[in-house]
Amino acid sequence: MKEFFKNFFDRYGLSFIMVASYFGSGSIFIASQAGVEYGYVLIWAVIGAVLLGFMAQDMSARLGIFGDTLMTFIRNKLGKQLSLGIALFLSIGCIAWTLALTGAVGMSFEVLTGGALSWQPIAVVTGICAILVGIMNYDYVEKVMTGMMFLLLILYVFVAGASGPDMVEVATGFVPSIPDVGAMLLGAAILGTTALWPNFFLESILVKRKGWNSKKHMKMMRTDLTMGYTVGGIITVAIIIVAAAVLRPAGYTELSTFTAPGEALEIVLGQWAMIVFLVGVIAAAFNSIVPIMWTVPFMILEALDIDHEDGSSPLFKKIFAGGILIGMFSPLVAHVTGLSVVEMITLFPAFNGVFGLPITAALLFWAVNDRKLMGKNANDWKLNSVNVILVLFSAYIAVNSARGVLEAIFGGMLA
Repeated sequence: MKEFFKNFFDRYGLSFIMVASYFGSGSIFIASQAGVEYGYVLIWAVIGAVLLGFMAQDMSARLGIFGDTLMTFIRNKLGKQLSLGIALFLSIGCIAWTLALTGAVGMSFEVLTGGALSWQPIAVVTGICAILVGIMNYDYVEKVMTGMMFLLLILYVFVAGASGPDMVEVATGFVPSIPDVGAMLLGAAILGTTALWPNFFLESILVKRKGWNSKKHMKMMRTDLTMGYTVGGIITVAIIIVAAAVLRPAGYTELSTFTAPGEALEIVLGQWAMIVFLVGVIAAAFNSIVPIMWTVPFMILEALDIDHEDGSSPLFKKIFAGGILIGMFSPLVAHVTGLSVVEMITLFPAFNGVFGLPITAALLFWAVNDRKLMGKNANDWKLNSVNVILVLFSAYIAVNSARGVLEAIFGGMLA
C-alpha cells in the first residue's frame, strides 16, 4: 500500500493541488447558496464550470510542457510594463480571495469556540500562519490536499444520498437554465471558484516540477486532471443536492448565517457533523490561501523577468508575505464595506469570475495558438473549437454579471 501511494504521487497529484485550491470555503458556501435559492437548477453550471476548468488546465499544462509559463509568454508579447500592469491587476483578485479565506477560518473558530474567540483576530493570525507555511518547504501539500478532497467527497456524497433527493428534479438540473439575475451571479461565482484563473499560471509552472516535459506525458497529465476535476465536481454537485434536499424544504431561503451549510449535515447526521463541517471549512480555506497567493509573486517576478528560483528566492517570499499581509485584514474590509464573512466568501470569487477569468482565459488561448512558441503542438482547429468556449463563456459571464457583482460588493460603501 505504501508503494502504491508513493507511485501514485510520483505520477499524479498535481491536479489535486489545483482542485483543492479552488475548493475552499467559497465553493462550499456558493454551492450551498445555489441549492437553497434555486434547488437543483444550477447543477448544470457546476458541470459546465468543471469542463471549462479542465479545459483551461489542459491548455495551461500543454503550454508548460511544450512552450513556457503563461506570464513569460505575456511578457515576451506585451513587454514588461504592460505585463506587470496585468499581474498587479490580477493580484487584486488573489488578495480578495485571501480576505474571504482568512475571514472563513476566523469565523469557523468563533463558532467552534461558542464565541469565546472572536473571528477578527483569528483572521489576522490565519494570515500570519499562511505566511509561515508558504515560505517554508511545502513537501506534503499534494498528499494533504488529496486526502482532504477524498474525505469531503465521502462525507458529502453520503449525506446527499441520505437526504433522499428527488432524482427526477436532480436530472432536470443538468439542463441549462437561468431563471433570474441572481442565478446569473451565482453562476458567475461557481465559474469563478471552479475555473480558478491563478491555476492557469501555476499549472504552466508546476508541470515541469512534475517531470512532464514531452508528448509522452500528455496522457498522464490528462488522467491527472480527470481524476482531480471529477472529484471536485462530484463534491460540488453533492453540496447543491444536500442544500436543495435538506435546507430548502426546511424553509431556508438564503444562507443568512455562517453555519447554515453545516446545518444540513447536522440535520442528517447529528451534532458531530457541524464540527466536521467547521473543521472542513478551516482546512479547505487555509489550504487554498497558499497556492492562490503563490500566484502573485510568480506573476510579478516573471513579468519583470526576475528569477524566482522556483519560489525559493527571498524576493518571492517577500512578495508572497506582503500579499497575505494585506489579505489578512478581512475584519477591516468587512467594517468598511459592510460585508459579512458569508458575503465576502460568495462575492469575491464572483469578482474573480467576471474580471480575472476572462482576461486570463483570453491570454491563455492566445498562448496555446502561438506557433512560434508551441510549434507543432499549437492548437489545431479541433482544439480551438472547444477551447474558444472558455473564452466566450467567461466573456459572456463578465458582461452580464460585472455590474451586479460590483454593486453587491461596494453598495454598502456607496449607500
